[in-house]
This record gives sequence, C-alpha cells and structure tokens, in this order.
Amino acid sequence: MTRIPDKDRNIMEKAIYLPMLLIILNRDLEIIKKSNFKLKQPYIDLVENAMKTVQEELRITKSYMYKHNMKIQETNRDEAFTMFLFLYKGYEEYHNYFNPRLRNRVQELLEYYLFKRFMLDDSPTT
Repeated sequence: MTRIPDKDRNIMEKAIYLPMLLIILNRDLEIIKKSNFKLKQPYIDLVENAMKTVQEELRITKSYMYKHNMKIQETNRDEAFTMFLFLYKGYEEYHNYFNPRLRNRVQELLEYYLFKRFMLDDSPTT
C-alpha cells in the first residue's frame, strides 16, 4: 500500500517520463539536422518547440517536488523492469516499472507534445 497520494505520485512519475522524452527529442533533433530533407527547418522548429515546452513542464515538476520534499532515484534496471525509489516526505517506496510500459508512456507524451497539445485542451494524464 502506497502512502503517496495519486496527485503527488503522478508528479513524481512526470519526473521519470519527461527526462526520457527530452532525450528522445534531442536525438531526433540531431537526426533531423543531419538528414537531407529539402525543407528541414519546420521539423526543427516543431521539435525545438516541443523541447521548450517539456523543459518548462519539467522545471515546474522539479520545483513542486523540491517544495514538497519529494525525490525520485533509479535504483535498478534490467531487460524487463526498472526500479525507482520514491522518497516522499520521509517515506521510502520502491516502484517497479515494466520497460515496455515506460517506452509506451514516453511515446504517448511524444505524440502529445508534438501535435496533440495543439488540439482541444487534451492535457496528458500522468
């Protein structure tokens, strides 16, 4: 049984997903820059805009976590699972995440930050 309320756990999970998303966006940006697209600037602008938005969201998330005495650390990783230690107001909890689930969630966030956020206010539920 977890002592972490859903709202705070969701914020802590953002601290897992958003840095992963930034890594993906950064790698993709480098690939786009090296590609031989005829008109690559719109793609670069799209990815850079998404990165700025994700960085701002991560800044807000980290600030909230700092103010509320919350930390997260990756403790173990293998082919199937990644374990994180959640430190929440003096409590320690270990949470195991299935690696394909991490990848799928990052993909959902990638879709959101690249184009779905411009549609109706469809904020991601993390």
